Amino acid sequence: MQNKVIEIDMEKHINNKKFQFFMKRLMDLILSTIGIIILSPVYIIIALLIKLDSKGPTIFKQVRVGKNGEDFVIYKFRTMVMDAEKKRSLEINPKDISNFVFQSKEDNRITKIGSFLRKTSLDEIPQLFNVFMGNMSLVGPRPEIPDVVKYYPPEYKQRLLVPPGITGLAQVSGRGEIELGKTINYDLTYIQNFSILFDIKILFKTVFSVFKREGAF
Repeated sequence: MQNKVIEIDMEKHINNKKFQFFMKRLMDLILSTIGIIILSPVYIIIALLIKLDSKGPTIFKQVRVGKNGEDFVIYKFRTMVMDAEKKRSLEINPKDISNFVFQSKEDNRITKIGSFLRKTSLDEIPQLFNVFMGNMSLVGPRPEIPDVVKYYPPEYKQRLLVPPGITGLAQVSGRGEIELGKTINYDLTYIQNFSILFDIKILFKTVFSVFKREGAF
């Protein structure tokens, strides 16, 4: 896929699919509720493993940018040492934002259990609470941090027209290892082609990507 932004009237396109987005929210609510209930024992086990592995809270909270540019708090299992954000600052070049990569394979702040959680994507499951509350969806663009969004050119901001997701087209196409410019292109492709069936297809692809551990670190 070429690294270029798709040029269509995204707002008009989204307005034409209001009913499908309503059904998407209904599906999110039902599946997140089921997921939270079924995975409750897993939450307890992972929390205990994190506590045994390193000092600090079990849940990592961070401000992300959601739909319409509104900030919200995202929940994940902690995979790094305490105060990890203070030990390394993001290196963002505003003039070359399209080549920015958020994650790094050489990040020495990741704990032993954190490495396992990332490779299996189990660190993401607390985001089911975000989905239940409505500030995220099961499928959509990944929620970005404010320090990156502030450098978005106007065309990149189109990805903020829909709720961010736990997984998405970009995640099943490369997960954490692709550049921001390519991620944006995948996100806008997803929005342009959005349908409930497309969401279900991405959810199934996510399961296979997790088992194959592609692009996860």
